[in-house]
Amino acid sequence: MTTDSPVALPRQPRILAEVAKTLIYALLIVVGVRTFLWQPFNIPTGSMVDTLLVGDYVWVNKYAYGYSRYSLPFGLPLISGRIFAAEPQRGDIVVFKLPRDNSTDYIKRVVGLPGDRVQVKKGILYINGEAAPQSFVEAVEVDGPFGAKKEAKRYRETLPGGRSHDIIDTYEASAGDNTREFLVPQGNYFMMGDNRDNSTDSRSDDVGYVPNVNLVGRAEAIFFSADGSAGFLEFWKWPSAVRWERIFRSLE
Repeated sequence: MTTDSPVALPRQPRILAEVAKTLIYALLIVVGVRTFLWQPFNIPTGSMVDTLLVGDYVWVNKYAYGYSRYSLPFGLPLISGRIFAAEPQRGDIVVFKLPRDNSTDYIKRVVGLPGDRVQVKKGILYINGEAAPQSFVEAVEVDGPFGAKKEAKRYRETLPGGRSHDIIDTYEASAGDNTREFLVPQGNYFMMGDNRDNSTDSRSDDVGYVPNVNLVGRAEAIFFSADGSAGFLEFWKWPSAVRWERIFRSLE
């Protein structure tokens, strides 16, 4: 009589199998966290200066507004519409997919909600016919064309509902300082950058209104920031390139 028993793998293949299983588990955890909880994003442009600077890395809350297909890797069409949906609040800083191609990530601030009338006149934001108050804070320098510095002004803007944030005004009469009145359709939002004269946002046909389904999440904190002065191999410059004062800064 014979008794069947499990056949043990040789030691080396068994170790490799355990390593592979561990790596798969780790990958699934990372994908799950990035898809359903938090996702890191790098800031590549200055449209949100100086709330966000080029070289900032932010955590984006993926569950703040629920989930759509654009919450998933590669925008897989596995979700119809939006599930567990919640509405953004005016003043939220939001990552969204550019409506023109539904793939490029943009980050802007929500200033107009569905049904709002939004207009900019002489650099002042009007919502439903009322001006959003601005108070002068200070003169600042910002990056201009070809790396030159440009003098600008920082204002504190207060949106309907009481939330306030800093904006940058660089030019007295830029193309975006005077717009037509926009009526935000239901299920859409009006986005603007805090660097008002250097932001391609809902004032432009290149962006336009942003549908609810295109929202990726709400930016909530900066977890790392570097000014770009150190190359990857210039490790001796890394400490001075880090903007230490910006790390772990919450966003308003």
